[in-house]
Amino acid sequence: MTPDLAIIIVSWNTRDLTLDALRTLYADLDAHGPDAAVWVVDNASSDGTPDAIREQFPRAHLVASDTNLGFAGGNNHALRLLGFGDRGVPPDGPKAVYLLNPDTRTQPGATRALYDALLSLPNAGVVGARLSHADGSFQHSAFGFPGLGQLIVDLFPVPGRLHDSRFNGRYPRHLYEAGALFPVDHTLGATMMLRAEVIAQTGLFDERYFMYCEEIDWSKRIRRAGWEIYCVPAAHVVHLAGQSTGQIRLQSIVNLWRSRLLLFEKYDPPLKRALARQIIRWGMRRKIAETRRAFAAGDLSAAERDALIDAYRTVQTL
Repeated sequence: MTPDLAIIIVSWNTRDLTLDALRTLYADLDAHGPDAAVWVVDNASSDGTPDAIREQFPRAHLVASDTNLGFAGGNNHALRLLGFGDRGVPPDGPKAVYLLNPDTRTQPGATRALYDALLSLPNAGVVGARLSHADGSFQHSAFGFPGLGQLIVDLFPVPGRLHDSRFNGRYPRHLYEAGALFPVDHTLGATMMLRAEVIAQTGLFDERYFMYCEEIDWSKRIRRAGWEIYCVPAAHVVHLAGQSTGQIRLQSIVNLWRSRLLLFEKYDPPLKRALARQIIRWGMRRKIAETRRAFAAGDLSAAERDALIDAYRTVQTL
C-alpha cells in the first residue's frame, strides 16, 4: 500500500547532518505519523553519506547519484521516480510530498501538523514549518516574493528596522508567535510540503536554478495557478542553515545572484529587470571595495581577497 506522504531529502557531503535529520524525522513519524516513505537523493557525496544511510536507515529509499544534480535536480529526480512529471498525479501515489533539507531536526508532531494543515484547507497547495536556529532563536520561515527592496537591503546600508520589515519580504514575528497558520507568498525550501495535485498541475522545479530561488519560482507558479501557501507555526523544525552551501562559498555567491537574476528575468517587466541588474552591479562594486578594505586591515589574505573579488566580478557580468 502506498503511504499517504512521500518525503524527499537531497544531501551533499552532509553525512552527520543528514543522519540527524533522518533520526529526528523517523522519531516524529513513528510517534505521530502520518504513514510516510522517505527518499534520500545523495548528490555524489564524498563523505560516506550513502553507506551510512544504508547501514543506519535501511528503511529509507536511497538514490545515490553519480553526479551532483543540485537541489532542484535532486528533488526532481525523486519526484520522477515517484511518478510525477508529465503524467499527472501518479495512480495510487501519495497525497502529498514533503521536501525536507538535510540540515534540519524535526521536532515532535511537526510532520503531522504540516500534513493535517495541508489537507484540511481545500485551497492550500503548499505549507511550511516554523523554523528556529539550533539555539532556539527565531528564524524567518516564510517570505514575500522578492523585489527591488530586498536587493537594496542585501547590498547596501539601510536602517536596521528595515531588515525585519515587509520592505525586505519579512512577515512580522507576532504571526509566528500567535500559533495560527497564516498565508504567505512562499515558504523556505527547507520544509516545503505540497499536494500531489499541485505538483501535477504546475510541474516540477525549474532546474535552471541549480541552487537558490528554485522554491520561489515554483511558489510563483503555484500561486498563479490559484493555490494558496501557508506557514504553519504549530509545526516546528530546527534549521541549521547553509551547511551544504558553506562548503563552496565562492561558487555559492555566483549561484545565488545568477538565480536571483533568473527570477527577475522570468517574472518581471523589462524596466524592473534592468533596475535589478543595475542595483546588483552597484552592490558588487561596493562589495569589491569592502573586500579590499578588509585585506588592507589584515582581515583577509591576498588569496581570499582575489577569490572574493573574482566572484563579485563574475556576478557583475551575469
